[in-house]
Amino acid sequence: MRILITGGAGFIGSALANRLVAEGHDVLVLDNLSAGDPSRLAREVLFTRGDVRDVPKLWTLLQGVDCVYHLAARVSVPESVLYPREYNEVNVGGTVALMEAARDVGVGRVILTSSGTVYGAQPTQPVHEQMQPRPLAPYAVSKVAAEYYVHTLGSLYGMETVVLRIFNAYGPGQFIPAAHAPVIPLFMWQAVRGASLVIFGDGEQTRDFVYIDDVVDALVAAATAKDVNRSTINVGSGQEVSINRLVDLIAQTVRRPVNTLYNHEESGGVPRMVADLTLARAKLGFAPRVTLEEGLKRLLELDPRFSLR
Repeated sequence: MRILITGGAGFIGSALANRLVAEGHDVLVLDNLSAGDPSRLAREVLFTRGDVRDVPKLWTLLQGVDCVYHLAARVSVPESVLYPREYNEVNVGGTVALMEAARDVGVGRVILTSSGTVYGAQPTQPVHEQMQPRPLAPYAVSKVAAEYYVHTLGSLYGMETVVLRIFNAYGPGQFIPAAHAPVIPLFMWQAVRGASLVIFGDGEQTRDFVYIDDVVDALVAAATAKDVNRSTINVGSGQEVSINRLVDLIAQTVRRPVNTLYNHEESGGVPRMVADLTLARAKLGFAPRVTLEEGLKRLLELDPRFSLR
């Protein structure tokens, strides 16, 4: 297949692109490099720098493309609170622009990566796709809107669409920004350097951490799976882990004591979050293979930033 990945130089996008070219597909990547790095991409990937809202550029890139993975987005929940208009313009406006261009060129299938954050605080766990989203930040609102646009426009334009709600992905090469960094690479980086780990709230809030290889498995399956049109599907590990437990596992992984500080003035976010994978198993044949313990070991071994030497 010929495949376009928007946001394909980022953490998830580059892992997906490299897997797809290794399997023999022709892969094009569009990324504005606000958070991406083209050096992550295999040399067989055709990289173009640009904005996903640039419809004429999309027309050019989409020629002959069978399937589009739409990953281009702003992704920081706290940042979205400060800049909601920008998040709306990129995450919603970029999605609409892509769907218009895909319609014009005649793309067969569009796969949107959404987020588990759309669920917000739910009364029961695990969360399943039939639950009403309860977004608590502009980022999550933008993802809900993007989901609706993808499925609605896909129906109107005669394109197949699939939405994958990815939970807390982690793995080697994940970007660690100066502010609002993802918890696993941040805590691992601090632990190997003997720095204190700051936990918001009491640390008993739970999350679903899913290793990058498992995420890519689900994404690859979504391109060719049958009977997935208009589906919205969770992609996680299905394992509920508290932040306190995560810290314990990181300490075991790095084999050194870890000092923790609790900031009770800051919210730890929703109290619980774990994905129901029933639909992913049925629609995609998805079965996560990497446990959190194994994923942390791989992170330590494969990412040079966390070297203990």
